[in-house]
Amino acid sequence: MSTTSKPYGIVVFSHLRWNFVWQRPQQFLSRFAKDHPVLFVELADFDLAESESPRVELSSVAPNVTVFVGHFPLSYQATAKVTEFLQSGVREAMNSLDIERPLLWFYNPMDSGWTLGHFAERGVVYDCMDELSQFKGAPPELIEREAALIKAADVVFTGGYELWTKKSKQHPNTHFFGCAVEYDHFAQAQEEGPIPEDLAAIPRPRVGWFGVVDERVDYELLRQAAAARPEISFVVVGPAVKVDPADFPQAPNLHWLGGRDYAQLPHYCRGYDVCMMCFALNEATEFINPTKALEYLATGKPVIGTAVRDVVRQYQDTVKIANSPEEFVTLIDDALAGKQADMVSAGIEKARAASWESTVSAMEEIIDEALSASPNLKSKI
Repeated sequence: MSTTSKPYGIVVFSHLRWNFVWQRPQQFLSRFAKDHPVLFVELADFDLAESESPRVELSSVAPNVTVFVGHFPLSYQATAKVTEFLQSGVREAMNSLDIERPLLWFYNPMDSGWTLGHFAERGVVYDCMDELSQFKGAPPELIEREAALIKAADVVFTGGYELWTKKSKQHPNTHFFGCAVEYDHFAQAQEEGPIPEDLAAIPRPRVGWFGVVDERVDYELLRQAAAARPEISFVVVGPAVKVDPADFPQAPNLHWLGGRDYAQLPHYCRGYDVCMMCFALNEATEFINPTKALEYLATGKPVIGTAVRDVVRQYQDTVKIANSPEEFVTLIDDALAGKQADMVSAGIEKARAASWESTVSAMEEIIDEALSASPNLKSKI
């Protein structure tokens, strides 16, 4: 992979926790970790009693991957003490892992304020997987922090084509690397086998979702679909984030099962008859490129989606796109009647050809080329 003489370390700053939903950051960094030690810096926790002193928690979560979490009393929030402690803690963690002159890798632009210019990095990568400024609860200063991060970056990656069209206007070395899939993992759903007990108790036919349940889900679409097809079970698997489950639409045939481990997802899909991408069309979904699209295709199930731009651009040959609640249920009827067999076969082949390994290899070539010409190879401190 890397052409450098000594494997460099990667220090990652993420708004997503490693042990949350297994998605793009974990897929990429677990593979980069085969050649590079990874320090994965999560958001600080303000969970200590006022009598306790700040502390750092380091945990090994995967081969060559260490998670860093700073813990503070609530009174430390929004103070310079947090910044100073985190900077010192990251340096100490780097020393303990024998990481010198790391590549700084950002998912969270907010972290650019206390990191850029404060470490002897060899380069800066911004992997922009979402337009976070358009998400619910985004801090107002995020746009300014992201602009500073893009200016400092040697390479910008985007998780969607629409994101690439926007960020490539801000940085000349911007590259679109969308989703990939662990095909063999999700293809387990194509095989005969058991399904989870909670799903088995739900009547068929089943139309299912897995993924984070937040402001990107079209709850009104689910409500209308469940009402229009009471004989069909609509199943949602995934943790609720920034939304109150008490506000979810309720119906006898609408089932909210909560979060499940990544290892279990193919077994849930084995019990689905149709997979759905019931995304709302709003600010939060304007630039998304859902990882679940290829994961669904690998299961060998028919897939129904809404008209998210990156989904339409990349998957209209393998995913049926609905433009209204009425069309959504009609497409489900067609899928259950076996009218999408050709699309299912094409979807399996598309998923089979899209590996995370090939994506990571191409990304690392771009990074190595950028580092070889980067002035950041000179110490900044």
